Amino acid sequence: MSPSDYFQPFIDWADGFGLLGLALVSASEAAFQPIPPDVLVIPMVIEANSVLGISLIVLIATLSSVFGAFFGYGIGYYGGIPVLERFVSVSNINRLNFLIEKYGSLGVFIAAVSPIPYKALAWIAGAGRMDLRLFALAGFFGRGIRFGSVGLLIGVYGESVQSSLNWLNFTLISIVCIIIFIPLVKWWKNMDIEVQH
Repeated sequence: MSPSDYFQPFIDWADGFGLLGLALVSASEAAFQPIPPDVLVIPMVIEANSVLGISLIVLIATLSSVFGAFFGYGIGYYGGIPVLERFVSVSNINRLNFLIEKYGSLGVFIAAVSPIPYKALAWIAGAGRMDLRLFALAGFFGRGIRFGSVGLLIGVYGESVQSSLNWLNFTLISIVCIIIFIPLVKWWKNMDIEVQH
């Protein structure tokens, strides 16, 4: 049984509540749970029949994610590093600490728009007492770009994007994603070296 099989009942349940379910998944993912909102954002954007509908989906996913990140921030603020060490590896804690110390709100932006664990960064930001306004602003822009790009590509250019996804195009897109993803993973792993210096 794959991990997605465990989460599917929750995803189906949230999907039944429409935008409210999306807000719940988006907020809770930014605070503590592992299911990304993208599993609801993508099909909802595909089914949306207007730019207004797509914009609403993107806005709700973004705002609820930032709202949920405040809870993640609170977990770190009140629980501190001992709580984080129960759920996040020491090496990831060191990397996330380094990311915030070196890049500040830009580090939050990077985590918000990328596969780096946003909730864990929110915990670290809270534990380190990062300026809450900068934290919120970076999260808003990062999450807005992440969900907005989905809305733009699938929603606005939906039919042309979906019709062009034949096996050859899908393979090319996959290769491009891997080319982008591998350096990101290497950068994340090599951050251990920078942390030690």
